[in-house]
Amino acid sequence: MGRFGVMILLASFVQGPLAGQDLHFSQYFNAPMLVNPANTGFIPDANYRLGVNYRDQWTNIPVPYQTMSAYGDVQLLRNQLTYGWLGVGGAVIQDDAGAGDLISTSVYGSVAYHQLLGQSSLISAGFNAGWSQKRIDLSKLTFGDQWNGKFFDAALPTNEPITQTSVSYLDLQAGLNYAYFPNDNVYINAGFSVQHVNQPRETFYADNNQIPRRYIGFLYVSIKLSDMVIINPSGYYTNQARASETMLGGYISYNLSGDGDRQLLGGLFYRFGDAAVPMVGYQLSGLKMIFSYDATVSSLGNFNQHVGAYEFSLVYTGSYASRNLFGRSRDFRCPSF
Repeated sequence: MGRFGVMILLASFVQGPLAGQDLHFSQYFNAPMLVNPANTGFIPDANYRLGVNYRDQWTNIPVPYQTMSAYGDVQLLRNQLTYGWLGVGGAVIQDDAGAGDLISTSVYGSVAYHQLLGQSSLISAGFNAGWSQKRIDLSKLTFGDQWNGKFFDAALPTNEPITQTSVSYLDLQAGLNYAYFPNDNVYINAGFSVQHVNQPRETFYADNNQIPRRYIGFLYVSIKLSDMVIINPSGYYTNQARASETMLGGYISYNLSGDGDRQLLGGLFYRFGDAAVPMVGYQLSGLKMIFSYDATVSSLGNFNQHVGAYEFSLVYTGSYASRNLFGRSRDFRCPSF
């Protein structure tokens, strides 16, 4: 078995029931448009948002993975639409995985419409379209038929039926979102999305392998307990082909200043059958920074000494300097200090 085979084998050990899942972050709540395009422009306490995510996984085994993303979205037409607004945005995500430098890059444009339902609820529908590319470096791979009796020799010919080293395709997503905010102390948000609606072809071989649709559901709750503490429990579930993932947990926002301008964040999530994910963060006005760590609790811990992944996110939200340009600020209620 060559390095390519080892990469696939390790991936199967690590992922277990998650095998075949798309790229994703443990801090799913800080990658809103990658989870659900209906989150585009869905910003309770601001008018625009910019964010970056970075994930470094399995650094102490031979095939580490690095995933990065950046995104931005904005609310439009808030003057023109009395009970709703339009959200537009974009996101880019790149992943570098394994011994063969498997590089995945996707660029998405996203749009969503948000409609208020009375004074205490909101429904949203969103859609995004993107262009994705994956490529590998065959010079860094060896295969089973390149074994010379002592080691794998990349100079030997191979009959591995790879017909191309890069593949590109159009990728489509759609989603729905619902928010309920009966008062200033309670906020509930649930969403559902379908990824790869068009099931694009993705293969380095001559076959017709299609990406199966991926289904994502999430629930987020924010409850203000006092002028000092807000709790934010949430859950996330995704299913793609026969692979699934479930995460449950939450974090606490602790007010460090009288006006809530400075907040300390801390919490814990659990990915069933895979990892415990503690997190800590700090918020200064509209800038939020969160660091989390995936501590492996699955059988992979026998191979990686229970070292999983670390992840960092940086999110900035703000309001328009000139509201006449894009529309007046008309935020819906969300617990805040």
